[in-house]
Amino acid sequence: MRFYRLLFVSLLVMLCAFPVFLPSSSVSIAENTETVSSAIAMALVDGDTGEVVYQKNGDKRMYPASTTKICTAITVLEHWTNLDLPVAIPDEAVGVEGSSIYLQRGEMLSVRDLLYGLMLQSGNDCATALAIIVGDSVEGFVKLMNETAERAGATGTHFANPHGLHNPDHYTTAKDLCAISYYAMQNRVFRDIVSTKRHRTPYHNHEYDRNFPNKNKILFNYEGGNGIKTGFTKAAGRCLVSSATRDGKSYICTVLNCGNMFEECMRLMDKAFAQS
Repeated sequence: MRFYRLLFVSLLVMLCAFPVFLPSSSVSIAENTETVSSAIAMALVDGDTGEVVYQKNGDKRMYPASTTKICTAITVLEHWTNLDLPVAIPDEAVGVEGSSIYLQRGEMLSVRDLLYGLMLQSGNDCATALAIIVGDSVEGFVKLMNETAERAGATGTHFANPHGLHNPDHYTTAKDLCAISYYAMQNRVFRDIVSTKRHRTPYHNHEYDRNFPNKNKILFNYEGGNGIKTGFTKAAGRCLVSSATRDGKSYICTVLNCGNMFEECMRLMDKAFAQS
């Protein structure tokens, strides 16, 4: 009996000396990124690593509107080398609905200028022109876009066009848009384009230049703002992918279906910078 009493006491001592590991009821690391936001879906990632810092409904399927053009631009840059070679504007790119730089039939413009028209003025006609020039057809280019998205790590995205006009089969997620943007921002030319506040280029058959002011207020109103793209359709609501760098630290923020998209991106990036 004395032996069993000693054994029992020894076991009690061991249990007190070492912690007992029980199944955890705490949230996972991924869930710890959840934050409050006025956006229906949002994600903010570290611009240096691509790691998710904050998210809300980050995997929810959403319509991207013209933030689609982030993937359009990086796809062009990865499949076209001579950006300054003038190309003829295809007929299909004239009179495309929505945002436009009003390309003219037979006009010659460089791919670089079309990229500026795409990303600064959100030209749907630029998107169509680039798709046909680079992919030989819109359908061929969209296939390249989806391959680009896959390389970037986007797993919940499917593009059906190069501009983002509504199509029920054209969708993404906030996390995926951050992943695609993080991937695109590794390209120097892409970074230069999306951080440009205004671009001028000669205007075919006109005595004055084309003038492309950037629609992205992040560049003008936020310290360190350097990109990336706005978007809007009735189905998608107001959408924005923004980026900023301060003291060598960068963040990329996506808000989808967010009425106060600029203010919300700035608030979320302020929060990230304050905690970095």
